[in-house]
Amino acid sequence: MISGRAAIVGVGETEFSKDSGRSEIRLAVEAVRAALTDAGLAPTDVDGLVTFTMDTTSEIALAREIGAGELRFFGQVGYGGGAACATVQQAAMAISAGVARVVVCYRALNERSGRRFGRVSRAVSSAPTTSGVDNSWHYPMGLGTPAATVAMVARRYQHVFGATGEDFGRVTVAARRHAATNPRAWFFERPITLADHQASRWIAEPLRLLDCCQESDGAVAVVVASVEHAADLRQAPAVISAAAQGSGADQYLMTSYYRDNLTGLPELGVVGRQLWQQSGLVPDDVRVAVLYDHFTPYVLMQLEELGFCPPGEARHFIADGAIELGGRLPVNPHGGQLGEAYIHGMNGIVEAVRQVRGRSVNQVAGAGPVLVTAGTGVPTSGLLLTPQGLGAGVH
Repeated sequence: MISGRAAIVGVGETEFSKDSGRSEIRLAVEAVRAALTDAGLAPTDVDGLVTFTMDTTSEIALAREIGAGELRFFGQVGYGGGAACATVQQAAMAISAGVARVVVCYRALNERSGRRFGRVSRAVSSAPTTSGVDNSWHYPMGLGTPAATVAMVARRYQHVFGATGEDFGRVTVAARRHAATNPRAWFFERPITLADHQASRWIAEPLRLLDCCQESDGAVAVVVASVEHAADLRQAPAVISAAAQGSGADQYLMTSYYRDNLTGLPELGVVGRQLWQQSGLVPDDVRVAVLYDHFTPYVLMQLEELGFCPPGEARHFIADGAIELGGRLPVNPHGGQLGEAYIHGMNGIVEAVRQVRGRSVNQVAGAGPVLVTAGTGVPTSGLLLTPQGLGAGVH
């Protein structure tokens, strides 16, 4: 078990923009240096690095650029945004096993000024890989973007449970309201109304523009160490009470259309069950949820898969402002990927750490655990972070 044995001890990020004006490796270096400074550590203290398979900066290149010296552990996690929390899980496992002492997890991307994930890419349907074979089935049908693939599931969810575009829009309204008071957010001081959401153009019905996360340039890094080591460092640790990965039966990348039930996210259910078991916590214990909000319907489905409400009931759960600041389960107080930035979910981990430290710009009162999820519709991951000394099973 890794529960309670490692902690996030430093966080760092660049500014979030639409045109960074610098390379992805430079962004990565800036974020890592900031995270090490936050922790009170030097580059020579780092002996482990973990990132996404999609990141363009290799571990050894980053180690050279920051002056890390020798590495004892390094790795990459696949499946796009589903890797976010899993990078921290990998770090925690390495530290718990005594393989490494200080591990940095990072993600850097110019996703607006460089490669834009939302565009059709013919190369992914012709690649000589299993993913290329999978993509070759749906690309000829016009399902060539993430929005198009998610729209299929969203339409089925609407049909079965009676959810509407307004229900999806309430997720965006909450995110943008939170971003409006977060100076780091791209949409700082730019809240929207439900009418604004409903007036935004269609991307792939039933998804409108404001149901889709933004495209961002930037980088994020987090530093992981043992809880014993954390006692000697600069910041109060965000203890990793649980960390998990999950993939469901008949899993595809964004196109798991061959399951009996098309209205849920089974891969997240796998993650959720592990998080509650490892930590001894239950959904009612959670003080803040940082949910991967690349598309609004998947936020509703995540609430259901994680046990905050029964299947099909998320639209009622959020109707009275439950996911806004002051609600019974504030979601994404930083604005999420809809409002702050899309750094493949890593900025959500930083927000969770700030909530644990009590230093978020939109701080939620209390000392309870903070839940973080990674990308959904793909094999995914999750974390439960708690302050030092908060025991398991606080309910």
